[in-house]
Amino acid sequence: MNSISEFQKECEQRIASYEKNMQLRRAADIFIAESVIPKYSYNFTWLGRPIIQYPQDMIAVQEIIWQTKPDLIIETGIAHGGSLIFHASILQLLGRGKVLGIDLDIRKHNRSEIENHPLANMITMLEGSSTSPEIIGKVVKFALDFKKIMVVLDSNHTYDHVIKELELYAPIVSEGSYLIVFDTFIENLPPSLYPDRPWEKGNNPMTAVRNFLNVSKDFEVDRNIQNKLLITTAPEGYLRKKKIN
Repeated sequence: MNSISEFQKECEQRIASYEKNMQLRRAADIFIAESVIPKYSYNFTWLGRPIIQYPQDMIAVQEIIWQTKPDLIIETGIAHGGSLIFHASILQLLGRGKVLGIDLDIRKHNRSEIENHPLANMITMLEGSSTSPEIIGKVVKFALDFKKIMVVLDSNHTYDHVIKELELYAPIVSEGSYLIVFDTFIENLPPSLYPDRPWEKGNNPMTAVRNFLNVSKDFEVDRNIQNKLLITTAPEGYLRKKKIN
């Protein structure tokens, strides 16, 4: 065994051990719960744009993009555009690819910043509901020119919206690629943390993912990722589309 494979093996063994390390897992859960109200995830930017993600999830997404090498990344939920820029920057390092972002309301100042960013030529934005027939029609048409597609769902976090997104976007994901569903951690948080939002315990992305997986056998949860991260907004949300032999 050479030094590279030996190091990889050590990493795999450590990550596997975290699943049963309850003290470590509890510490991570406490941090996550305590970090929501102070808006910890709002503090980070990527190449100048707010990304509103936990750094751990950013690292995981980077690893997925680098390993699977998609040529199109579709993301629902744009906000300030940091994730679009993030995805585009990794694709640029791979030397290919486009990013398609969808949001119900792309605010003028955010659109301006994204369109004037150095990576703007790799990004296309659609304004409208991610589940509307009009938008889905445009997404499907846009995706026809690409071979390996990855999807990130990070818009409205209610069960009804996410389950609809899963039904509509899952068929677009390529075999061996990923469908990432953010904010599944809402299910594990105290219900009092989102008093002004329509999502809550029992009505959130995790409940949608679990019901989706009960019906769809094309995807599986990549638990290795959440075991490695420990701190993540997407437990059970890193879904890998199975390859057909």
